[in-house]
Amino acid sequence: MAAISQEVEIEVWPENWPAFDLFQRLRTQWFVGFGGPTGLRYEAVYPSLDRMGLSTTEWGLMFADLQVMEAAALEQFSENRSTDP
Repeated sequence: MAAISQEVEIEVWPENWPAFDLFQRLRTQWFVGFGGPTGLRYEAVYPSLDRMGLSTTEWGLMFADLQVMEAAALEQFSENRSTDP
């Protein structure tokens, strides 16, 4: 059975846009094993964060936001695998 691609429109609150933008820019930076994605490649994450010119506090908060999205994405990947035919 072929997968059905469907575009979904989402709303991102302005205060969350920088973290969302970073997350989508890292979309090709996933470790992938036999069971699928296992997490983001932090050696790609750290320089991306550094280039944003954030304070130490902002850097930590942005990294925490990114990890929340990473965890949610991994959960979704897992759910998608469990429903594959």
